Amino acid sequence: MKEQDKGIERRDFLRRMTTGVGLAVGASSLPLEALAADEPADEKRKARYQANSRDVQSFYRVNRYPAE
Repeated sequence: MKEQDKGIERRDFLRRMTTGVGLAVGASSLPLEALAADEPADEKRKARYQANSRDVQSFYRVNRYPAE
């Protein structure tokens, strides 16, 4: 019985270690922009897509299907 108790303790230790490492890696992979709230709320909600911009127009011009 004593050997079985040690195995369970070892498994719990390894499970806790892998959980801790997983949490540490997950927390360190967050971008700094997500942590810092620099922008005001109305700036975050602003529409950034502009259909008449030069980039959007050239994208659709280049990727247009050929005329049949």
